[in-house]
Amino acid sequence: MEVNIKFEFSLSKFKSMEAILKNVAAALLAYSTHYTAVKVYDYVCVPDGIMGYISGLISMGSPVCQAGIQIISNTQVSYSSMVLMSITRVIVDVVAPIIPKV
Repeated sequence: MEVNIKFEFSLSKFKSMEAILKNVAAALLAYSTHYTAVKVYDYVCVPDGIMGYISGLISMGSPVCQAGIQIISNTQVSYSSMVLMSITRVIVDVVAPIIPKV
């Protein structure tokens, strides 16, 4: 009986650790996608310098640059939501032991 309790405890601990690692991987993927999209957008759509300023007037309306803006916007929202949910989870875990069980 004691072996089963220890095994179940370690299995539940592994599952919670697996969930944490999956969340971290998802956040890293969202951030990496965001970072890459920003760098590609900067290089392709609005390069540095006066020529970048002039070419940006034309290229910013292109479908590729519009898609880049959408990717940047959506990955920023996804990443910030993941960070906010992680912070909220930590706060709940800190406060939850204080709340008496009914």
